[in-house]
Amino acid sequence: MKMSRVLFFLATSALACILYCACGNKTQPNTISQPYQRLSPDFDADSAYSFVDKQVAFGPRVPNTAQHVACGNYLVAKLNEYGAKVEEQKMILTAYDGTKLNARNIIGSFAPENDKRILLFAHWDSRPYADHDADKNNFQTPILGANDGASGVGVLLEVARAISKQAPEVGIDIIFFDAEDYGTPDFVNNAASGEWWCLGSQYWAKNPHVHDYKAKYGILLDMVGASDATFYYEYVSKKYASGVLEKVWSTARQLGYGKYFISTENGGITDDHVPVNQIRKIPCIDIIDYKADAENGFFPQWHTVKDDMDIIDKNTLKAVGQTLLEVIYKEKN
Repeated sequence: MKMSRVLFFLATSALACILYCACGNKTQPNTISQPYQRLSPDFDADSAYSFVDKQVAFGPRVPNTAQHVACGNYLVAKLNEYGAKVEEQKMILTAYDGTKLNARNIIGSFAPENDKRILLFAHWDSRPYADHDADKNNFQTPILGANDGASGVGVLLEVARAISKQAPEVGIDIIFFDAEDYGTPDFVNNAASGEWWCLGSQYWAKNPHVHDYKAKYGILLDMVGASDATFYYEYVSKKYASGVLEKVWSTARQLGYGKYFISTENGGITDDHVPVNQIRKIPCIDIIDYKADAENGFFPQWHTVKDDMDIIDKNTLKAVGQTLLEVIYKEKN
């Protein structure tokens, strides 16, 4: 009934306007809304896709493996190629089962002398377990993580490439966090209590690469490459950074990506933005694909052996990447 009242009000207002215009002596000017003028350079979805594919080609990027080392070296090389000041934060982290993980956070800073900074981040490791696979025999199989991990990194590498050609007015820090996805698998019973997810970002939040590091805000990308992705207002993001949410989602709408960025709250996620918000006190949001009708809340191939390049959609990469570029290029120093 609320909608019918709104329609009645609009109809009544329109009639009043017509009568006013008919009776008045002055001609009312026509107002035409101008199309949104994009400020950012073009985001190349083909290039972003190739960055995702390159990571997946290394195989699962699980800490303590040769594939993990090789992919990390590749990410460092690409950030160097694009002119970032690169730092590697190497550390030994303890997993849920006591395994010591040789991990590294990879940090690329653009215009490090600029005090006004925006933080962009994603995790680059992939899960050591396909613990949501339909076949229980695959539970111990490491996943390729094309969407869960590589997609966010691929978008950020393309952002770095764009920045190398046309610098925004603010400084940008891109961080690829490690050991995000080594959390306790579902098939383990009586696991030790603790914060076993997001180990790399927990470490960085307590030990930032720059003493007392600050940024105006941060944006996390996670699972941003699948077809028909839907990005909702995430609970932790809204709690700590509601203004950043609106900034990003409104920009997406202006660019015509409203079908991806849905301005409705839909659950909370334990992800790398949590320690950055809670420990580092930087207001951060999580752009993450959430499926309200799915049993686990995520895309069907989540934590399965089918999280591969077959599910990556260039249109989704474009929507996220162009929105992200537009947000940072609208920032003024």
